[in-house]
Amino acid sequence: MAEVSTWTVTGMTCGHCVASVTEELSEIPGVESVDVVLDSGAVTVTSATPLQRAAVEEAVAEAGYTLV
Repeated sequence: MAEVSTWTVTGMTCGHCVASVTEELSEIPGVESVDVVLDSGAVTVTSATPLQRAAVEEAVAEAGYTLV
């Protein structure tokens, strides 16, 4: 069964921001889908296994944003 986790990311202001965060999070092993809501900064990630906060935080930082 898939794991669904929701995170909040700050600093995103445009579609390019969304694409960058989506791309970086998609590279985490086991991630199946990423849904980003620009207005609220909500990021919902569906993965095969539970995600570690450190992995999510690193991917978001790599994209240039901050995980709350």
